[in-house]
Amino acid sequence: MTEHPFGYIIGDKIYLKGFLGQEDRVIGEVKEDEASTFRYFEGRFDTVKQKVEKLKSDIQENQNKGSFLMKLIHLKSSLMSYDGLGDFPELIKELEEQEAYLEEIIQSNRQKNLEIKNELIQEAETYKDSTDWKETSEVFKELKLKWLKTGPVEKELEEEINKKFQDILDVFYGNRKNYFDGLALQAEQNIKVYENLLERAREAYNLADVKTAFEISKRIQKEWKTSGRVPASKRQPIWDEFSKINNRIFSKYKRMSQSMPTISPGLMIKKIDRWAEEMRLLSKGEVNESKLNQAKKLQGEWKKLPPKKPRNAQQSIGSFVFFSEIIFEKSFLDKLCHSKYEGFAEMPETEQNSLKINLLKDLIARDQRELVTVRENAENFRSQEGEFDHIMRKKIAAHKRKVDVKNSILKELTNN
Repeated sequence: MTEHPFGYIIGDKIYLKGFLGQEDRVIGEVKEDEASTFRYFEGRFDTVKQKVEKLKSDIQENQNKGSFLMKLIHLKSSLMSYDGLGDFPELIKELEEQEAYLEEIIQSNRQKNLEIKNELIQEAETYKDSTDWKETSEVFKELKLKWLKTGPVEKELEEEINKKFQDILDVFYGNRKNYFDGLALQAEQNIKVYENLLERAREAYNLADVKTAFEISKRIQKEWKTSGRVPASKRQPIWDEFSKINNRIFSKYKRMSQSMPTISPGLMIKKIDRWAEEMRLLSKGEVNESKLNQAKKLQGEWKKLPPKKPRNAQQSIGSFVFFSEIIFEKSFLDKLCHSKYEGFAEMPETEQNSLKINLLKDLIARDQRELVTVRENAENFRSQEGEFDHIMRKKIAAHKRKVDVKNSILKELTNN
């Protein structure tokens, strides 16, 4: 056996003496001679010793010293099984001193990190309930970046402190989401407001009273300006049609104003009373082509009157409209019977009346169902806006008048 301060050779095997509780172990074989074998394994020790020195130097020169801890631990662990001849306990001692040094630094850094993260939590807490979404989102973006750049804290505190910070973020971002979800919902509701304004514009355009249509048009245009925000892509198509209809209403009103002759209220009342009486007389009995043409001529004269009519003429106005509709309803009923019943013209008058009565009853039942539907819709879509209710009342009145007109004709036919 040939001795070495840290090992020995027996036969063709070279041994490292045990240290730190380890037994002696074979680290290689004698290749040429014992002296060169000792030198080779001493050289291997020198190599690992240089690694230790290099690591110690790196630790001293670098600012982020804690990052070397795992490398140091791995190197220390590898020395326990490293094949070389030298003072391994001394190297391990040096590494353990460095390890203690790093752990002290890491402990100090983790304490600083805890202080920094607590400060970030306090700052985040002050912005948690902010509703300045854009500016506060930027603040939280910076806070999250600082949080990520700050190193870890003690493991037993890591989960708790991360949860505190995340809970604050969740409150703000949850509030922000709810706000923008609310905006999206409000936008959908606002779209319905714009669609309602468009529908009211259509209703106004179809009114016979141009002056009333013009007044409604002015009011709903003001409402448009004060209605809520919606995405332009959704609002624009509605606006295009809305503005086009209102322009047409204005054009109709302008043309009417320019062409409207002046007439005194007294003279207008006399004309309305006379025309209402003429229309009443025309509505009696059968309606032939001559009566129909006279009724159309009276309607033509009626349209020349100014839109605003005296209050004292309201009864005659109602009569004129009612008897006009009787005339045109009778004409329609007669044509319907001629087309529906073969040989209707050659039938006795009593048989013709009987067929008309049966047909009228069916038409009245249909009109009454429509009237119920219109009334239900008016209740379901009741609005705070007066002109909308005005339009709905006119629609209900028109449907009711259709029923009344048919009932009047039915009564006349039944009494014949």
